[in-house]
Amino acid sequence: MQKLLYILFLFFSATLYSQTYVFLGSYNGDKNKPGIYVYELDTTSGALEHVTEVKDVFNPSYLTLSLDGKFIYACTDTRVPKGGSISSYAFNPKEKQLEFLNSQSSGGENPVYVSVHKEGKWLVGANYNEGSISVFPLSDEGKVESISQNLYFTEGSVNPKRQERSHPHSAVFAPDEEYVYFPDLGSDKIRSYKFEKDTKEPLEETANTVKTVPGNGPRHFTFHPNGKFGYCIEELSGTVTVYKYDAGNLKKIQMIKAHPENLTSNFESADIHISPDGKFLYASNRGEVNNIAIFGIAKDGTLKSVGYQSTMGNHPRTFAIDPSGNFLIVTNVKTSDVVVFKRNLKSGLLQQVGQNLKVKNVSCVQIKSY
Repeated sequence: MQKLLYILFLFFSATLYSQTYVFLGSYNGDKNKPGIYVYELDTTSGALEHVTEVKDVFNPSYLTLSLDGKFIYACTDTRVPKGGSISSYAFNPKEKQLEFLNSQSSGGENPVYVSVHKEGKWLVGANYNEGSISVFPLSDEGKVESISQNLYFTEGSVNPKRQERSHPHSAVFAPDEEYVYFPDLGSDKIRSYKFEKDTKEPLEETANTVKTVPGNGPRHFTFHPNGKFGYCIEELSGTVTVYKYDAGNLKKIQMIKAHPENLTSNFESADIHISPDGKFLYASNRGEVNNIAIFGIAKDGTLKSVGYQSTMGNHPRTFAIDPSGNFLIVTNVKTSDVVVFKRNLKSGLLQQVGQNLKVKNVSCVQIKSY
């Protein structure tokens, strides 16, 4: 029955979605050079066709989209001493145009991640260098309004080079969107907050903050499509920790290596995503290996290694899976290339398709079908 439902999902997805767009952010280092790029994905061949790009933006290193895809939000002025901003853009899929709306201070140095509440009224962000998290109201026109809440943290952990202080690395809403989690690489915590959407300051601290293994460095987090499990990629240890999720509570049920067993050093795990059918989890590793780890997901949420796929480049900071689940796209920062892989829906394995796309210092990818 589940297999039949997934086939029907793919069929109706192909029928309803006429265009699939790929949004790329980068460390452009120069406002006179393009920083955000938009391509159209050929959902048959995996080829990418250039649509538009924007200049007059500095280091838009991370992007996120509103649920309806009308607005793009970018972490801008990243890696700028005492700098950092959040910028908004409107995207018109019919006209294939990306229009700048406005920008606000991020509330901390080096913003690295932003997420939008499903109702499109709030945006939350993580500021890595300064150890802070921020909340912004969003206007009906998609503009980022003045910051409404800004929380700072100072405590670090056991690694003096990487954990000298708090370094929040992502901001992720729970499936019910009543809670939001901030994996903090610097303090080895997954910070937990109730999200009161109808108040001026929505973040309300809970007692459910998770203390991870000292030195692991939690980075990115994702939830299973069924809403019952959460998965955290830990940058410094190269591990994925699995949690059972229930009404704001995260209970650890497994920890598994995201890199080959024979690798003991020189790895930096980065991003993590689950296929739309909930059967496979993918995690990126930088450093010596530069690969995507592939895991099968059991009914109880636990993971089993399926294999590894080279990202065909250096430093895969982020990757994304298209809504149909047929393609996985990786951004390799240090080799400035975007690589498209076709997913085998049965095995979860990846096969490179099309021609690699060259985008200088590409750092982020998001995919949206319209």
